[in-house]
Amino acid sequence: MQSLTSSASSLSSLANIGKRYIRYIADRKHWQQVLVGGFVHSYTTQTCQRWPQRWMVNSFISPGRNPIPAHNTSAMPKGTRSSSSGPRAPMNDRTPSEPRPSSSIILLSPTNQVLLLHRVKTSTSFASAHVFPGGNLSGFHDGAIPPPGDAKRHVDSLAYRLGAIRETFEESGILLAREGSKDGPLLNLPTSERDKARKAIYENSINFGKWLESVGGIADTDNLLPFTRWLTPTTMPKRFTTQMYVYMLPLETSSDPVLSAAQHEALIPTPDNGTEVTAAHFDDAATWLEKQGRGEVMLFPPQYFLLSLLSQFLTGAPAASSSSSLSPSSTMEHYRVQRDKLRAFLHALPTATHPKAVNHPTSQIAWADKVMSPVTLGLRHADQRAILALDKPGAELRDSGRGGDWERVVLVKFTKAGATNVEVRDREEVLVEEREARAKQEAASKL
Repeated sequence: MQSLTSSASSLSSLANIGKRYIRYIADRKHWQQVLVGGFVHSYTTQTCQRWPQRWMVNSFISPGRNPIPAHNTSAMPKGTRSSSSGPRAPMNDRTPSEPRPSSSIILLSPTNQVLLLHRVKTSTSFASAHVFPGGNLSGFHDGAIPPPGDAKRHVDSLAYRLGAIRETFEESGILLAREGSKDGPLLNLPTSERDKARKAIYENSINFGKWLESVGGIADTDNLLPFTRWLTPTTMPKRFTTQMYVYMLPLETSSDPVLSAAQHEALIPTPDNGTEVTAAHFDDAATWLEKQGRGEVMLFPPQYFLLSLLSQFLTGAPAASSSSSLSPSSTMEHYRVQRDKLRAFLHALPTATHPKAVNHPTSQIAWADKVMSPVTLGLRHADQRAILALDKPGAELRDSGRGGDWERVVLVKFTKAGATNVEVRDREEVLVEEREARAKQEAASKL
């Protein structure tokens, strides 16, 4: 195993590659940076052209929505949503923007498939991509958020959970609320009633919590499982601090018409008249990754990274040879075992297996608590894909003891159309490949 000193030397050489690449993209003006920022949160069309002005797991999300300042609990006038547009100072001349609180849900079906929403080509975030449901927090709907500068602003809280449930309802019509009490069944409302409420909530005509109370529901915040936070780097014009959650729908068969529709590629009416999202669909985590590999769907690094982790445990239906003979209870047990393994994974330590990664402090931070702010190590020699490291927690959390994942990196090719050829690799393997490629290049130059 190579020493930390040699690794530092290799990273130094990669940093030089990164500097040359940054000059290249500045000349081409495709992006302002080769960094994925906060995702969960979201990419905009302008982001894809200038490299991410926002990203996150969708928002993974739709940052342009619910723009009431998260630390302001006062209500906005009905139907009012502030604009994020307007002139911006040059990247090098402005103070880093404050990361905006947002949250997103990785929603698992009764058969442990993952819900992704397909965004339209003209979407203000993750244009044409498949994303997790979620969006910005709203003081009007979700309650108080610690103000800028407070470290608690980057910690899981009730407001983040309410925002994730509300945004999922607005975007997909899927309501993660219990009937009567937190131990009751999932609240099942007629589609027409949901659509009317989604529009009113989106327009701030009614408070989400008050509406839930009026229909006898309570937001199922207790069953949201934290699964990483993503913080946009300071180089991005728009920044987000996005809390990701996993939510597991009951294993029992549901009569919810919205959930049934999402088992297929369902077109969904949205309160913004289809400005952002066109369709919702459940599929196996591995299948989403395979579709990205074939170019059938676009997944940005946050979504791809999290799906790759989930695919280790959510391995699909029982084997074809045995599924026909399994009883319903045995089939349900098959999916329950997958969920139990995932739950254990979220809190297991260490989070790494590579000897060098195990010794890194981030291996002692559970996946439920990891914070990731992508950093570009350089361009991969073989295919010019960006190498994104995920171990740093971001500027606001520097020296806080928090961090992400040192063991893995994300490889990705960015174009004006978005992200392609996304892959999660072992960090040390990639760095060894880069050292070998550099050595070959230097040897050839001496011939």
